[in-house]
Amino acid sequence: MRRGLLARVLHRFALVTLVLGIGVAVAGGPGSLAIRATSNGAPLPGASVFVTCGTVSRTATADASGNVSITGLPSGTCTIVVKAAGHASTAATATVTEGGTASAAVSLAVTMPTPKAEMKPVANEKAATTSTSPQGSVDKRYAPGDRGRREMAPPPPPRMAPSPSMPSAASTAQGQYQIASNGTQQQIAGGKDEGPSTENYSRLDDNPFFRTTTAPLSTFSADVDTASYSNTRRFLRDGSLPPQDAVRIEEMINYFKYSYPNPSGTSDPFSVTTEVGPAPWAPTHQLVRIGLQAPLIADSQVPARNLVFLLDVSGSMSDANKLPLLKQAMALLVDTMRPQDKIAIVVYAGASGTALASTSGKDKDKIRQAIFALDAGGGTNGAAGIELAYNIAEANRIEKGINRVILCTDGDFNVGTTSEGDLTRLIEKERDRKVALTVLGFGMGNLKDSTMEKLADRGNGNYAYIDSLAEARKVLVKEAGATLVTVAKDVKLQVEFNPTLVAGYRLIGYENRMLRNEDFNDDKKDAGDIGAGHSVTAIYEVVPVGQAVPGAKVDDLKYQKPATATGATTAVAELLTVKVRYKAPDGDKSKLLSHPVTTVRTDLAQTSIDFRWTAAIAGFGMMLRESPNKGSLTWAQVESLAKGAIGTDSEGYRKQAVEMITVASKLKR
Repeated sequence: MRRGLLARVLHRFALVTLVLGIGVAVAGGPGSLAIRATSNGAPLPGASVFVTCGTVSRTATADASGNVSITGLPSGTCTIVVKAAGHASTAATATVTEGGTASAAVSLAVTMPTPKAEMKPVANEKAATTSTSPQGSVDKRYAPGDRGRREMAPPPPPRMAPSPSMPSAASTAQGQYQIASNGTQQQIAGGKDEGPSTENYSRLDDNPFFRTTTAPLSTFSADVDTASYSNTRRFLRDGSLPPQDAVRIEEMINYFKYSYPNPSGTSDPFSVTTEVGPAPWAPTHQLVRIGLQAPLIADSQVPARNLVFLLDVSGSMSDANKLPLLKQAMALLVDTMRPQDKIAIVVYAGASGTALASTSGKDKDKIRQAIFALDAGGGTNGAAGIELAYNIAEANRIEKGINRVILCTDGDFNVGTTSEGDLTRLIEKERDRKVALTVLGFGMGNLKDSTMEKLADRGNGNYAYIDSLAEARKVLVKEAGATLVTVAKDVKLQVEFNPTLVAGYRLIGYENRMLRNEDFNDDKKDAGDIGAGHSVTAIYEVVPVGQAVPGAKVDDLKYQKPATATGATTAVAELLTVKVRYKAPDGDKSKLLSHPVTTVRTDLAQTSIDFRWTAAIAGFGMMLRESPNKGSLTWAQVESLAKGAIGTDSEGYRKQAVEMITVASKLKR
């Protein structure tokens, strides 16, 4: 009788554990919990897990597979709460037994509302206003908060859910917003308006066309930043076009991977690839694509890392897409750290301090505890934190290793040294310590993009914008080698055009990277650095001899012989020569590479997939910027060109870009 009763009890317990997704394995000693955090069936790395078992509370972070293991728990029912930026907090329970390991699967739903398919006009529409200043442009059309937010998370998965159609209305924490008939976001009556945005972007004017007879040389610095693309994605996901000055075409192009060959058979740190074909928006013009590719580096070959995270924990960083997202992003990097790696955390608000002394990567729990103990509040005194971070990096220097400060902020410095000029001069002084700088931007509403970009440039570093946990994984985990391991510094490019074949040209993008021609041979002139696995792409629009050069109308020169067409598409004549100067990571004297360009394809269909993709993204940027040089280009042409150049796209980034183009085409300023 007792044996039958015991069997029935065990049977019912097994059914309950099956329904709850909880399994128990016999072990010994205190009980344990094995938790898996997911979203839409995919792992949710970096999720914060809070467990309460009676009077015992524990906090942990999900690893790259979304798993968390917590030991030393008392017997009884435990409450599990899982949180992640952009997802609804989800609670579950599990029964822990002495000597057993209970397992629980917790799925989090994305908090973004489902957009509707139809756009409807809004009553009492208000005109958007924009103010400018000599220091840059401040776009006031975009208020902080989640207005009409679109669910368009970066890959994985690559798809923009649920459809590329624009939202008619969306409820947010700030109120309700919808897309008006003119494409702008407007507030629905009863919504709460938190005021205009104070985001700041430096003004950018398109590079003009130059006549080859008077300006045969074009010189610029390499750029590996990608912040503009992910920031643009954030605006489109929120149902708005980005400010024109937020769109830097070279950063949009360089966000993607291309099939450039790795350098081989030489001591040079990168290969040089060129391709010439017709310009889609001006068929009588040509596009010249120039690509540099640094070699990939295996994880086992990454030198020991001495990283100092400099974290903005001021009050402006309290939003979910700022400090909470940053903490999850850091947890992803912690999972990849090795015993020989070191990490320190410096925080700054009204004052600065050390939240974690330099700690070996083997002490992951200690590092995670320091990360998740961070909280936001106070003003932003960035200068004091910068000096402290560089001091710690220098004190823990690893010879022949990676020594880098990683600044994570929204760029809103408002205490102490606040001038952009003074901050950049401070960074220039600190870079002499041979410590590189990475700047990671977070948040919306008060993003100071212009300041962060300049800090990265002056600090021999790179600038990325983190709009999601997936982007954090891309920057800090997947591309950690390219981001942190410098293979060449002060990389400059100079292109010399042949005036017998080229009447004029313009460089698309790189407006704030232009150099004087004399700077090319000046080894004291600072320029961009290239990391392992990085690629750099630049494109020129070229006007063949015999055609008018747009916007470059000047009187003919009295003492110069005018150029005449000599066969612009012949395979033997040199159209141009690409020259590259660079220094070794620890060198002071530059080396020179030279690469002549001769082959010209006259049919766009004969060009490579990468060439057409580059042209599509350049066109995307020109349409967003309302460029005066976009010629006959239309949104339909951009979308068609991009769809035909997706290629293999194993990570889904190109498919997502096509969806971004579709969204942008439905919006108006």
